[in-house]
Amino acid sequence: MNGTVKTLLKSVRQYKKPSLITPIFMVIEAFCECLIPFFMAQMINQAALSAPNAMEHILTYGGILIALACVSLTSGALAGKFAATASCGFASNLRHDLFYRVQKFSFANVDKFSSNSLVTRLTTDVTNVQQAYQMCLRIVVRVPLQFIFAVIMSFVINPSLAWIFLAIVPVLGAVIFSIVRYVMPFFRRIFKKYDALNNSVQENVGGIRVVKSFVREEYEKEKFDKAASEVRNDFTKAEKIVGLNAPIMTLFINFASVLISYLGVKQIIGGAGVDFTATELSALITYGIQVLSCLMMFSMVFVMLTMSVESARRITEVLNEEEDIKGVENGVQEVASGAIRFENVSFKYAKEATVYALSDINLDIRSGETVGVLGGTGSSKTTLIQLIPRLYDATEGNVLVGGVNVKDYDLKALRKDVSVVLQKNVLFSGTIKENLRWGNENATDEELIEACKQAQADEFIRSFPEGYDTYIEQGGTNVSGGQKQRLCIARALLRKPKVLILDDSTSAVDTKTDALIRHAFKKAIPDTTKIIIAQRISSVEHADKILVLDGGKIIAQGTHEELLKSSDVYREIYQEQTKIKSQGGER
Repeated sequence: MNGTVKTLLKSVRQYKKPSLITPIFMVIEAFCECLIPFFMAQMINQAALSAPNAMEHILTYGGILIALACVSLTSGALAGKFAATASCGFASNLRHDLFYRVQKFSFANVDKFSSNSLVTRLTTDVTNVQQAYQMCLRIVVRVPLQFIFAVIMSFVINPSLAWIFLAIVPVLGAVIFSIVRYVMPFFRRIFKKYDALNNSVQENVGGIRVVKSFVREEYEKEKFDKAASEVRNDFTKAEKIVGLNAPIMTLFINFASVLISYLGVKQIIGGAGVDFTATELSALITYGIQVLSCLMMFSMVFVMLTMSVESARRITEVLNEEEDIKGVENGVQEVASGAIRFENVSFKYAKEATVYALSDINLDIRSGETVGVLGGTGSSKTTLIQLIPRLYDATEGNVLVGGVNVKDYDLKALRKDVSVVLQKNVLFSGTIKENLRWGNENATDEELIEACKQAQADEFIRSFPEGYDTYIEQGGTNVSGGQKQRLCIARALLRKPKVLILDDSTSAVDTKTDALIRHAFKKAIPDTTKIIIAQRISSVEHADKILVLDGGKIIAQGTHEELLKSSDVYREIYQEQTKIKSQGGER
Protein backbone atom coordinates (compact mmCIF):
# COMPACT_ATOMS: atom_id res chain seq x y z
CA MET A 1 0.00 0.00 0.00
CA ASN A 2 2.89 2.38 0.77
CA GLY A 3 4.26 1.81 -2.71
CA THR A 4 0.85 2.54 -4.22
CA VAL A 5 0.52 5.83 -2.31
CA LYS A 6 4.04 6.92 -3.28
CA THR A 7 3.34 6.19 -6.93
CA LEU A 8 0.06 8.12 -6.91
CA LEU A 9 1.49 11.12 -5.04
CA LYS A 10 3.97 11.67 -7.88
CA SER A 11 0.99 12.94 -9.88
CA VAL A 12 0.22 15.75 -7.42
CA ARG A 13 3.12 17.89 -8.73
CA GLN A 14 2.03 21.53 -9.18
CA TYR A 15 -0.94 20.99 -6.87
CA LYS A 16 1.17 20.44 -3.75
CA LYS A 17 0.47 23.98 -2.49
CA PRO A 18 -3.36 23.74 -2.43
CA SER A 19 -2.98 20.19 -1.06
CA LEU A 20 -0.98 21.52 1.89
CA ILE A 21 -3.12 24.63 2.42
CA THR A 22 -6.40 22.69 2.63
CA PRO A 23 -5.58 20.84 5.89
CA ILE A 24 -4.51 24.13 7.52
CA PHE A 25 -7.94 25.66 6.91
CA MET A 26 -9.57 22.42 8.06
CA VAL A 27 -7.68 22.68 11.38
CA ILE A 28 -8.93 26.25 11.84
CA GLU A 29 -12.52 25.25 10.98
CA ALA A 30 -12.50 22.27 13.38
CA PHE A 31 -10.99 24.37 16.18
CA CYS A 32 -13.63 27.08 15.79
CA GLU A 33 -16.51 24.60 15.69
CA CYS A 34 -15.31 22.99 18.91
CA LEU A 35 -15.01 26.33 20.69
CA ILE A 36 -18.52 27.52 19.78
CA PRO A 37 -20.45 25.17 22.21
CA PHE A 38 -18.03 26.06 25.02
CA PHE A 39 -18.49 29.84 24.62
CA MET A 40 -22.22 29.35 24.16
CA ALA A 41 -22.40 27.65 27.57
CA GLN A 42 -20.22 30.36 29.12
CA MET A 43 -22.47 33.11 27.73
CA ILE A 44 -25.61 31.52 29.21
CA ASN A 45 -23.94 30.83 32.56
CA GLN A 46 -22.51 34.34 32.90
CA ALA A 47 -25.80 35.91 31.85
CA ALA A 48 -27.68 33.81 34.45
CA LEU A 49 -25.22 34.57 37.28
CA SER A 50 -25.13 38.32 36.72
CA ALA A 51 -28.63 39.26 35.68
CA PRO A 52 -28.11 43.09 35.90
CA ASN A 53 -25.12 42.91 33.53
CA ALA A 54 -26.50 40.06 31.45
CA MET A 55 -26.60 42.10 28.21
CA GLU A 56 -22.93 43.01 28.58
CA HIS A 57 -21.96 39.33 28.81
CA ILE A 58 -24.31 38.41 25.98
CA LEU A 59 -22.75 41.06 23.71
CA THR A 60 -19.20 40.03 24.63
CA TYR A 61 -19.69 36.35 24.16
CA GLY A 62 -22.02 36.97 21.24
CA GLY A 63 -19.25 38.88 19.47
CA ILE A 64 -16.84 35.99 20.12
CA LEU A 65 -19.38 33.49 18.78
CA ILE A 66 -20.00 35.55 15.62
CA ALA A 67 -16.25 35.88 15.05
CA LEU A 68 -15.76 32.12 15.50
CA ALA A 69 -18.65 31.38 13.14
CA CYS A 70 -17.26 33.75 10.48
CA VAL A 71 -13.75 32.29 10.77
CA SER A 72 -15.20 28.76 10.61
CA LEU A 73 -17.29 29.62 7.54
CA THR A 74 -14.40 31.33 5.75
CA SER A 75 -12.00 28.51 6.57
CA GLY A 76 -14.48 25.89 5.39
CA ALA A 77 -15.12 27.74 2.12
CA LEU A 78 -11.40 28.20 1.43
CA ALA A 79 -10.72 24.58 2.34
CA GLY A 80 -13.40 23.48 -0.13
CA LYS A 81 -11.95 25.71 -2.85
CA PHE A 82 -8.37 24.50 -2.42
CA ALA A 83 -9.45 20.87 -2.00
CA ALA A 84 -11.41 21.01 -5.28
CA THR A 85 -8.43 22.59 -7.06
CA ALA A 86 -6.02 20.02 -5.66
CA SER A 87 -8.19 16.93 -6.27
CA CYS A 88 -9.26 17.91 -9.80
CA GLY A 89 -5.69 18.82 -10.70
CA PHE A 90 -4.42 15.57 -9.22
CA ALA A 91 -6.96 13.58 -11.25
CA SER A 92 -5.99 15.48 -14.41
CA ASN A 93 -2.32 14.69 -13.85
CA LEU A 94 -3.15 11.08 -13.10
CA ARG A 95 -5.06 10.67 -16.37
CA HIS A 96 -2.19 12.39 -18.17
CA ASP A 97 0.37 10.05 -16.62
CA LEU A 98 -1.72 6.96 -17.36
CA PHE A 99 -2.35 7.95 -20.97
CA TYR A 100 1.29 8.85 -21.62
CA ARG A 101 2.39 5.61 -19.98
CA VAL A 102 0.16 3.58 -22.28
CA GLN A 103 1.69 5.36 -25.30
CA LYS A 104 5.07 3.87 -24.34
CA PHE A 105 3.75 0.32 -24.14
CA SER A 106 4.85 -2.28 -26.65
CA PHE A 107 2.36 -4.69 -28.16
CA ALA A 108 3.30 -7.17 -25.40
CA ASN A 109 2.41 -4.61 -22.71
CA VAL A 110 -0.89 -3.80 -24.42
CA ASP A 111 -1.68 -7.52 -24.59
CA LYS A 112 -1.37 -7.69 -20.80
CA PHE A 113 -4.16 -5.13 -20.26
CA SER A 114 -7.34 -5.22 -22.30
CA SER A 115 -8.37 -1.95 -23.93
CA ASN A 116 -11.62 -1.95 -21.95
CA SER A 117 -9.75 -2.35 -18.69
CA LEU A 118 -7.47 0.56 -19.58
CA VAL A 119 -10.53 2.74 -20.32
CA THR A 120 -12.03 1.84 -16.92
CA ARG A 121 -8.77 2.70 -15.17
CA LEU A 122 -8.57 6.06 -16.96
CA THR A 123 -12.16 6.97 -16.07
CA THR A 124 -13.93 5.18 -13.19
CA ASP A 125 -10.80 4.32 -11.22
CA VAL A 126 -9.31 7.81 -11.51
CA THR A 127 -12.64 9.33 -10.39
CA ASN A 128 -12.69 7.07 -7.31
CA VAL A 129 -9.13 8.04 -6.42
CA GLN A 130 -9.93 11.72 -6.98
CA GLN A 131 -12.87 11.57 -4.54
CA ALA A 132 -10.74 9.71 -2.00
CA TYR A 133 -7.98 12.30 -2.33
CA GLN A 134 -10.41 15.15 -1.72
CA MET A 135 -11.78 13.30 1.32
CA CYS A 136 -8.25 12.83 2.63
CA LEU A 137 -7.57 16.55 2.32
CA ARG A 138 -10.77 17.58 4.05
CA ILE A 139 -12.58 14.96 6.10
CA VAL A 140 -9.62 12.74 6.98
CA VAL A 141 -7.83 15.79 8.40
CA ARG A 142 -10.89 17.35 9.99
CA VAL A 143 -12.41 14.25 11.62
CA PRO A 144 -9.50 13.27 13.90
CA LEU A 145 -8.87 16.91 14.84
CA GLN A 146 -12.51 17.57 15.64
CA PHE A 147 -12.64 14.28 17.53
CA ILE A 148 -9.62 15.23 19.67
CA PHE A 149 -10.88 18.78 20.29
CA ALA A 150 -14.35 17.54 21.21
CA VAL A 151 -12.96 14.95 23.63
CA ILE A 152 -10.68 17.53 25.28
CA MET A 153 -13.54 20.03 25.67
CA SER A 154 -15.77 17.27 27.07
CA PHE A 155 -13.18 16.53 29.76
CA VAL A 156 -12.81 20.24 30.46
CA ILE A 157 -16.56 20.49 31.13
CA ASN A 158 -17.12 17.21 33.02
CA PRO A 159 -14.42 14.45 33.12
CA SER A 160 -16.66 11.84 34.79
CA LEU A 161 -19.31 11.97 32.03
CA ALA A 162 -16.80 12.39 29.19
CA TRP A 163 -15.59 8.83 29.78
CA ILE A 164 -18.89 7.56 28.41
CA PHE A 165 -17.93 8.75 24.94
CA LEU A 166 -14.52 7.11 25.08
CA ALA A 167 -16.08 3.84 26.25
CA ILE A 168 -18.33 3.75 23.17
CA VAL A 169 -15.51 4.49 20.69
CA PRO A 170 -13.92 0.97 20.68
CA VAL A 171 -17.34 -0.64 20.15
CA LEU A 172 -18.09 1.60 17.17
CA GLY A 173 -14.56 1.04 15.85
CA ALA A 174 -15.13 -2.72 15.90
CA VAL A 175 -18.44 -2.29 14.04
CA ILE A 176 -16.81 -0.13 11.35
CA PHE A 177 -13.93 -2.56 10.93
CA SER A 178 -16.32 -5.52 10.55
CA ILE A 179 -18.40 -3.73 7.91
CA VAL A 180 -15.36 -2.71 5.84
CA ARG A 181 -13.79 -6.16 6.11
CA TYR A 182 -16.97 -7.75 4.82
CA VAL A 183 -17.57 -5.42 1.85
CA MET A 184 -13.94 -5.20 0.61
CA PRO A 185 -14.15 -8.42 -1.52
CA PHE A 186 -17.30 -7.10 -3.21
CA PHE A 187 -15.57 -3.91 -4.31
CA ARG A 188 -12.60 -5.90 -5.62
CA ARG A 189 -14.91 -7.99 -7.81
CA ILE A 190 -16.92 -5.00 -8.99
CA PHE A 191 -14.06 -3.38 -10.90
CA LYS A 192 -13.29 -6.56 -12.82
CA LYS A 193 -16.96 -6.73 -13.77
CA TYR A 194 -16.84 -3.07 -14.83
CA ASP A 195 -14.23 -4.15 -17.39
CA ALA A 196 -16.61 -6.81 -18.71
CA LEU A 197 -19.45 -4.25 -18.87
CA ASN A 198 -17.29 -1.78 -20.80
CA ASN A 199 -16.24 -4.58 -23.13
CA SER A 200 -19.88 -5.39 -23.88
CA VAL A 201 -20.69 -1.75 -24.63
CA GLN A 202 -17.58 -1.12 -26.74
CA GLU A 203 -18.03 -4.26 -28.82
CA ASN A 204 -21.69 -3.48 -29.45
CA VAL A 205 -21.18 0.16 -30.40
CA GLY A 206 -18.08 -0.56 -32.48
CA GLY A 207 -19.75 -3.42 -34.34
CA ILE A 208 -23.29 -2.05 -34.44
CA ARG A 209 -23.53 -2.57 -38.23
CA VAL A 210 -22.61 -6.24 -37.86
CA VAL A 211 -25.09 -6.61 -34.99
CA LYS A 212 -27.90 -5.22 -37.11
CA SER A 213 -26.87 -7.17 -40.20
CA PHE A 214 -27.16 -10.45 -38.30
CA VAL A 215 -30.22 -9.28 -36.31
CA ARG A 216 -28.41 -9.95 -33.03
CA GLU A 217 -29.80 -7.02 -31.06
CA GLU A 218 -31.59 -9.29 -28.58
CA TYR A 219 -28.46 -11.35 -27.99
CA GLU A 220 -26.42 -8.17 -27.36
CA LYS A 221 -29.11 -6.89 -24.99
CA GLU A 222 -28.97 -10.13 -23.01
CA LYS A 223 -25.16 -9.97 -22.85
CA PHE A 224 -25.28 -6.36 -21.67
CA ASP A 225 -28.02 -7.07 -19.11
CA LYS A 226 -25.99 -9.94 -17.70
CA ALA A 227 -22.86 -7.80 -17.29
CA ALA A 228 -24.87 -4.88 -15.85
CA SER A 229 -26.75 -7.18 -13.47
CA GLU A 230 -23.52 -8.64 -12.10
CA VAL A 231 -22.22 -5.13 -11.34
CA ARG A 232 -25.58 -4.16 -9.80
CA ASN A 233 -25.83 -7.30 -7.66
CA ASP A 234 -22.37 -6.87 -6.16
CA PHE A 235 -22.97 -3.17 -5.55
CA THR A 236 -26.35 -3.94 -3.96
CA LYS A 237 -24.83 -6.52 -1.60
CA ALA A 238 -22.07 -4.13 -0.61
CA GLU A 239 -24.39 -1.14 -0.18
CA LYS A 240 -26.79 -3.16 1.97
CA ILE A 241 -24.02 -3.82 4.44
CA VAL A 242 -22.65 -0.27 4.23
CA GLY A 243 -26.21 0.97 4.75
CA LEU A 244 -26.18 -0.51 8.27
CA ASN A 245 -23.49 2.00 9.14
CA ALA A 246 -25.77 5.03 9.61
CA PRO A 247 -28.52 3.41 11.76
CA ILE A 248 -25.93 1.72 14.01
CA MET A 249 -24.12 5.01 14.51
CA THR A 250 -27.39 6.83 15.16
CA LEU A 251 -28.36 4.20 17.74
CA PHE A 252 -25.10 4.68 19.64
CA ILE A 253 -25.34 8.46 19.46
CA ASN A 254 -28.87 8.44 20.84
CA PHE A 255 -27.94 5.92 23.53
CA ALA A 256 -24.96 8.02 24.63
CA SER A 257 -27.05 11.22 24.64
CA VAL A 258 -29.79 9.62 26.78
CA LEU A 259 -27.25 8.15 29.21
CA ILE A 260 -25.36 11.43 29.60
CA SER A 261 -28.63 13.36 29.98
CA TYR A 262 -29.75 10.99 32.73
CA LEU A 263 -26.46 11.04 34.64
CA GLY A 264 -25.98 14.74 34.00
CA VAL A 265 -29.38 15.68 35.38
CA LYS A 266 -28.64 13.59 38.49
CA GLN A 267 -25.39 15.55 38.99
CA ILE A 268 -27.17 18.88 38.46
CA ILE A 269 -29.88 18.02 40.98
CA GLY A 270 -27.42 16.55 43.46
CA GLY A 271 -25.11 19.58 43.27
CA ALA A 272 -27.92 22.13 43.12
CA GLY A 273 -26.61 23.38 39.77
CA VAL A 274 -23.39 24.74 41.26
CA ASP A 275 -20.70 22.27 40.12
CA PHE A 276 -22.46 21.28 36.94
CA THR A 277 -25.07 23.40 35.17
CA ALA A 278 -27.76 22.68 32.60
CA THR A 279 -25.94 24.77 30.00
CA GLU A 280 -22.76 22.76 30.53
CA LEU A 281 -24.82 19.58 30.13
CA SER A 282 -26.12 20.93 26.82
CA ALA A 283 -22.57 21.72 25.71
CA LEU A 284 -21.40 18.28 26.81
CA ILE A 285 -24.15 16.59 24.77
CA THR A 286 -23.14 18.73 21.77
CA TYR A 287 -19.53 17.62 22.12
CA GLY A 288 -20.67 14.04 22.53
CA ILE A 289 -22.63 14.23 19.31
CA GLN A 290 -19.55 15.72 17.63
CA VAL A 291 -17.41 12.82 18.87
CA LEU A 292 -19.83 10.20 17.61
CA SER A 293 -20.51 12.12 14.38
CA CYS A 294 -16.78 12.10 13.74
CA LEU A 295 -16.86 8.33 14.00
CA MET A 296 -19.79 8.19 11.59
CA MET A 297 -17.97 10.40 9.09
CA PHE A 298 -14.84 8.32 9.57
CA SER A 299 -16.77 5.16 8.73
CA MET A 300 -18.10 6.75 5.53
CA VAL A 301 -14.58 7.83 4.57
CA PHE A 302 -13.29 4.37 5.39
CA VAL A 303 -15.81 2.81 3.01
CA MET A 304 -14.87 5.28 0.27
CA LEU A 305 -11.19 4.62 0.84
CA THR A 306 -11.89 0.89 0.70
CA MET A 307 -13.33 1.33 -2.80
CA SER A 308 -10.50 3.64 -3.85
CA VAL A 309 -7.80 1.24 -2.64
CA GLU A 310 -8.75 -1.23 -5.37
CA SER A 311 -8.91 1.60 -7.93
CA ALA A 312 -5.51 2.88 -6.76
CA ARG A 313 -4.02 -0.60 -7.12
CA ARG A 314 -5.33 -0.92 -10.68
CA ILE A 315 -3.94 2.50 -11.61
CA THR A 316 -0.49 1.81 -10.18
CA GLU A 317 -0.41 -1.49 -12.08
CA VAL A 318 -0.37 0.54 -15.28
CA LEU A 319 1.96 3.28 -13.98
CA ASN A 320 4.49 0.73 -12.70
CA GLU A 321 4.32 -1.52 -15.74
CA GLU A 322 7.77 -1.69 -17.30
CA GLU A 323 7.62 -1.26 -21.05
CA ASP A 324 8.68 -4.45 -22.73
CA ILE A 325 10.59 -2.59 -25.44
CA LYS A 326 12.79 0.39 -24.60
CA GLY A 327 14.70 2.60 -26.96
CA VAL A 328 18.44 2.89 -26.43
CA GLU A 329 20.17 6.14 -25.55
CA ASN A 330 21.97 7.67 -28.52
CA GLY A 331 20.43 5.03 -30.77
CA VAL A 332 21.01 5.02 -34.52
CA GLN A 333 18.94 7.84 -35.99
CA GLU A 334 18.73 6.80 -39.63
CA VAL A 335 18.04 3.56 -41.48
CA ALA A 336 20.70 3.27 -44.17
CA SER A 337 18.73 0.99 -46.50
CA GLY A 338 15.80 -1.38 -46.71
CA ALA A 339 17.94 -4.51 -46.43
CA ILE A 340 16.54 -6.96 -43.87
CA ARG A 341 18.22 -9.95 -42.26
CA PHE A 342 16.89 -12.54 -39.80
CA GLU A 343 19.59 -14.52 -38.01
CA ASN A 344 18.38 -17.67 -36.20
CA VAL A 345 15.29 -15.84 -34.96
CA SER A 346 12.77 -17.51 -32.66
CA PHE A 347 9.92 -15.81 -30.85
CA LYS A 348 7.27 -16.56 -28.21
CA TYR A 349 4.70 -14.13 -26.84
CA ALA A 350 5.35 -14.79 -23.15
CA LYS A 351 8.50 -15.78 -21.29
CA GLU A 352 6.70 -18.63 -19.58
CA ALA A 353 5.24 -19.94 -22.87
CA THR A 354 6.48 -23.35 -23.97
CA VAL A 355 5.51 -23.06 -27.65
CA TYR A 356 7.35 -20.71 -30.01
CA ALA A 357 5.30 -18.68 -32.49
CA LEU A 358 8.37 -18.47 -34.77
CA SER A 359 11.26 -20.92 -34.88
CA ASP A 360 14.71 -20.81 -36.53
CA ILE A 361 13.98 -18.03 -39.01
CA ASN A 362 16.92 -17.23 -41.30
CA LEU A 363 16.15 -14.76 -44.04
CA ASP A 364 17.91 -12.24 -46.31
CA ILE A 365 16.01 -9.51 -48.13
CA ARG A 366 17.90 -7.07 -50.34
CA SER A 367 17.02 -3.40 -50.34
CA GLY A 368 14.32 -2.59 -52.89
CA GLU A 369 13.09 -6.16 -53.20
CA THR A 370 9.43 -7.08 -53.18
CA VAL A 371 8.76 -10.05 -50.91
CA GLY A 372 5.49 -11.92 -50.65
CA VAL A 373 4.49 -13.90 -47.56
CA LEU A 374 1.94 -16.70 -47.76
CA GLY A 375 0.67 -19.18 -45.20
CA GLY A 376 -2.41 -20.52 -43.54
CA THR A 377 -4.19 -19.02 -40.57
CA GLY A 378 -1.98 -19.22 -37.48
CA SER A 379 1.25 -19.64 -39.43
CA SER A 380 2.66 -16.47 -37.76
CA LYS A 381 2.92 -14.32 -40.89
CA THR A 382 1.95 -11.18 -38.94
CA THR A 383 4.26 -12.08 -36.07
CA LEU A 384 7.18 -12.29 -38.52
CA ILE A 385 6.76 -8.80 -39.90
CA GLN A 386 6.07 -7.25 -36.47
CA LEU A 387 9.64 -8.04 -35.42
CA ILE A 388 11.04 -5.73 -38.12
CA PRO A 389 9.82 -2.38 -36.61
CA ARG A 390 10.25 -3.78 -33.06
CA LEU A 391 6.57 -4.00 -32.28
CA TYR A 392 7.80 -7.16 -30.56
CA ASP A 393 11.37 -8.19 -29.77
CA ALA A 394 12.80 -11.49 -30.94
CA THR A 395 13.15 -13.98 -28.08
CA GLU A 396 16.23 -15.49 -29.66
CA GLY A 397 18.46 -14.40 -32.54
CA ASN A 398 18.81 -11.01 -34.25
CA VAL A 399 16.79 -8.93 -36.68
CA LEU A 400 18.80 -6.45 -38.74
CA VAL A 401 17.50 -3.57 -40.87
CA GLY A 402 19.95 -1.64 -43.01
CA GLY A 403 22.75 -3.78 -41.56
CA VAL A 404 22.00 -2.65 -37.98
CA ASN A 405 20.33 -4.66 -35.23
CA VAL A 406 16.86 -3.22 -34.66
CA LYS A 407 17.63 -3.03 -30.91
CA ASP A 408 20.36 -0.48 -31.64
CA TYR A 409 18.03 1.99 -33.38
CA ASP A 410 16.22 4.91 -31.88
CA LEU A 411 12.65 3.57 -31.87
CA LYS A 412 11.13 6.64 -33.56
CA ALA A 413 13.79 6.60 -36.28
CA LEU A 414 13.27 2.88 -36.95
CA ARG A 415 9.48 3.09 -37.11
CA LYS A 416 9.63 6.19 -39.29
CA ASP A 417 11.58 4.28 -41.94
CA VAL A 418 9.73 0.97 -41.50
CA SER A 419 6.12 1.75 -42.28
CA VAL A 420 3.51 -0.90 -41.48
CA VAL A 421 -0.06 -1.11 -42.72
CA LEU A 422 -1.41 -3.49 -40.10
CA GLN A 423 -4.07 -6.10 -40.73
CA LYS A 424 -6.47 -4.22 -38.45
CA ASN A 425 -5.42 -0.69 -39.26
CA VAL A 426 -7.97 1.95 -38.31
CA LEU A 427 -8.90 5.47 -39.26
CA PHE A 428 -9.53 8.10 -36.63
CA SER A 429 -12.32 10.65 -36.36
CA GLY A 430 -11.38 13.69 -38.45
CA THR A 431 -11.07 14.65 -42.10
CA ILE A 432 -9.34 12.51 -44.71
CA LYS A 433 -6.51 15.06 -44.78
CA GLU A 434 -6.06 14.82 -41.02
CA ASN A 435 -5.96 11.02 -41.20
CA LEU A 436 -3.43 11.03 -44.02
CA ARG A 437 -1.17 13.44 -42.15
CA TRP A 438 -0.69 10.81 -39.46
CA GLY A 439 1.92 9.55 -41.94
CA ASN A 440 3.57 12.96 -42.27
CA GLU A 441 2.13 15.92 -40.39
CA ASN A 442 4.00 18.37 -42.62
CA ALA A 443 2.87 16.85 -45.93
CA THR A 444 1.58 19.30 -48.51
CA ASP A 445 -1.75 18.86 -50.28
CA GLU A 446 0.15 17.84 -53.41
CA GLU A 447 1.99 15.10 -51.50
CA LEU A 448 -1.32 13.86 -50.06
CA ILE A 449 -2.83 13.62 -53.53
CA GLU A 450 0.23 11.85 -54.97
CA ALA A 451 0.21 9.24 -52.16
CA CYS A 452 -3.51 8.66 -52.69
CA LYS A 453 -2.99 8.21 -56.43
CA GLN A 454 -0.36 5.54 -55.74
CA ALA A 455 -2.77 3.82 -53.31
CA GLN A 456 -5.63 4.11 -55.84
CA ALA A 457 -7.60 6.24 -53.37
CA ASP A 458 -7.67 9.60 -55.17
CA GLU A 459 -10.58 8.71 -57.44
CA PHE A 460 -13.04 7.67 -54.74
CA ILE A 461 -11.97 10.57 -52.47
CA ARG A 462 -12.83 13.06 -55.22
CA SER A 463 -16.25 11.42 -55.58
CA PHE A 464 -17.15 12.64 -52.09
CA PRO A 465 -18.86 16.07 -51.96
CA GLU A 466 -16.19 17.39 -49.56
CA GLY A 467 -13.29 15.61 -51.26
CA TYR A 468 -10.20 15.48 -49.07
CA ASP A 469 -12.07 17.43 -46.37
CA THR A 470 -14.63 14.63 -45.98
CA TYR A 471 -15.12 13.80 -42.31
CA ILE A 472 -14.26 10.24 -41.31
CA GLU A 473 -16.22 8.77 -38.40
CA GLN A 474 -14.36 7.02 -35.58
CA GLY A 475 -12.90 3.76 -36.88
CA GLY A 476 -13.72 4.73 -40.49
CA THR A 477 -17.25 3.40 -40.24
CA ASN A 478 -18.54 5.66 -43.03
CA VAL A 479 -16.17 4.28 -45.69
CA SER A 480 -15.97 0.77 -47.12
CA GLY A 481 -13.36 -1.79 -46.15
CA GLY A 482 -11.49 -1.37 -49.44
CA GLN A 483 -11.54 2.42 -49.16
CA LYS A 484 -10.26 2.22 -45.60
CA GLN A 485 -7.38 -0.03 -46.68
CA ARG A 486 -6.36 2.30 -49.50
CA LEU A 487 -6.39 5.32 -47.20
CA CYS A 488 -4.19 3.43 -44.73
CA ILE A 489 -1.76 2.53 -47.53
CA ALA A 490 -1.62 6.18 -48.63
CA ARG A 491 -0.97 7.21 -45.04
CA ALA A 492 1.97 4.79 -44.88
CA LEU A 493 3.40 5.99 -48.20
CA LEU A 494 3.55 9.57 -46.92
CA ARG A 495 6.32 8.51 -44.54
CA LYS A 496 8.53 7.78 -47.57
CA PRO A 497 9.79 4.65 -45.80
CA LYS A 498 12.82 2.51 -46.55
CA VAL A 499 10.64 -0.55 -45.81
CA LEU A 500 6.90 -0.78 -46.53
CA ILE A 501 4.99 -3.70 -44.99
CA LEU A 502 1.45 -4.53 -46.06
CA ASP A 503 -0.18 -7.05 -43.72
CA ASP A 504 -3.01 -8.42 -45.88
CA SER A 505 -3.83 -4.79 -46.58
CA THR A 506 -5.41 -5.26 -50.01
CA SER A 507 -7.75 -8.12 -49.05
CA ALA A 508 -10.82 -5.89 -49.38
CA VAL A 509 -9.97 -4.48 -52.84
CA ASP A 510 -10.64 -6.15 -56.17
CA THR A 511 -7.86 -7.82 -58.15
CA LYS A 512 -7.68 -5.01 -60.70
CA THR A 513 -7.17 -2.35 -58.02
CA ASP A 514 -4.68 -4.64 -56.28
CA ALA A 515 -2.68 -4.90 -59.50
CA LEU A 516 -2.78 -1.12 -60.00
CA ILE A 517 -1.44 -0.57 -56.47
CA ARG A 518 1.45 -3.00 -57.08
CA HIS A 519 2.22 -1.34 -60.41
CA ALA A 520 2.24 2.09 -58.73
CA PHE A 521 4.66 0.80 -56.07
CA LYS A 522 7.02 -0.54 -58.74
CA LYS A 523 7.04 2.78 -60.54
CA ALA A 524 6.93 5.28 -57.63
CA ILE A 525 8.99 3.57 -54.90
CA PRO A 526 11.41 1.18 -56.65
CA ASP A 527 14.08 1.55 -53.95
CA THR A 528 11.71 0.79 -51.07
CA THR A 529 11.70 -2.76 -49.74
CA LYS A 530 8.14 -4.04 -49.94
CA ILE A 531 6.86 -6.97 -47.87
CA ILE A 532 3.36 -8.07 -48.76
CA ILE A 533 1.37 -10.55 -46.69
CA ALA A 534 -1.48 -11.84 -48.79
CA GLN A 535 -4.04 -14.60 -49.11
CA ARG A 536 -4.18 -14.36 -52.90
CA ILE A 537 -1.21 -15.64 -54.86
CA SER A 538 -2.07 -13.09 -57.57
CA SER A 539 -1.06 -10.35 -55.09
CA VAL A 540 2.49 -11.71 -54.72
CA GLU A 541 3.23 -13.88 -57.77
CA HIS A 542 5.33 -11.11 -59.37
CA ALA A 543 7.39 -10.60 -56.20
CA ASP A 544 11.17 -11.07 -56.28
CA LYS A 545 10.83 -13.63 -53.49
CA ILE A 546 7.91 -15.44 -51.91
CA LEU A 547 8.02 -16.99 -48.44
CA VAL A 548 5.73 -19.86 -47.47
CA LEU A 549 5.15 -20.16 -43.71
CA ASP A 550 3.68 -23.06 -41.78
CA GLY A 551 3.74 -23.63 -38.03
CA GLY A 552 5.97 -20.60 -37.44
CA LYS A 553 8.68 -21.82 -39.86
CA ILE A 554 9.66 -20.89 -43.40
CA ILE A 555 9.03 -24.13 -45.27
CA ALA A 556 9.77 -22.75 -48.74
CA GLN A 557 11.03 -19.63 -50.47
CA GLY A 558 11.71 -18.57 -54.03
CA THR A 559 10.04 -16.98 -57.03
CA HIS A 560 6.58 -17.93 -58.21
CA GLU A 561 7.94 -20.27 -60.90
CA GLU A 562 10.44 -21.88 -58.52
CA LEU A 563 7.83 -22.56 -55.86
CA LEU A 564 5.40 -24.08 -58.36
CA LYS A 565 8.07 -26.68 -59.05
CA SER A 566 9.53 -27.16 -55.58
CA SER A 567 6.73 -26.56 -53.03
CA ASP A 568 3.72 -28.86 -52.80
CA VAL A 569 1.99 -26.46 -50.38
CA TYR A 570 2.41 -23.46 -52.72
CA ARG A 571 1.31 -25.47 -55.74
CA GLU A 572 -1.80 -26.68 -53.93
CA ILE A 573 -2.76 -23.13 -52.94
CA TYR A 574 -2.17 -21.92 -56.48
CA GLN A 575 -4.25 -24.67 -58.09
CA GLU A 576 -7.08 -24.19 -55.63
CA GLN A 577 -7.22 -20.47 -56.26
CA THR A 578 -6.98 -20.67 -60.04
CA LYS A 579 -9.30 -23.72 -60.24
CA ILE A 580 -6.80 -25.45 -62.55
CA LYS A 581 -5.70 -29.01 -61.79
CA SER A 582 -2.99 -29.31 -64.34
CA GLN A 583 0.00 -31.32 -63.17
CA GLY A 584 2.60 -28.75 -64.24
CA GLY A 585 0.84 -25.83 -62.54
CA GLU A 586 0.58 -23.91 -65.82
CA ARG A 587 -2.26 -21.57 -66.56
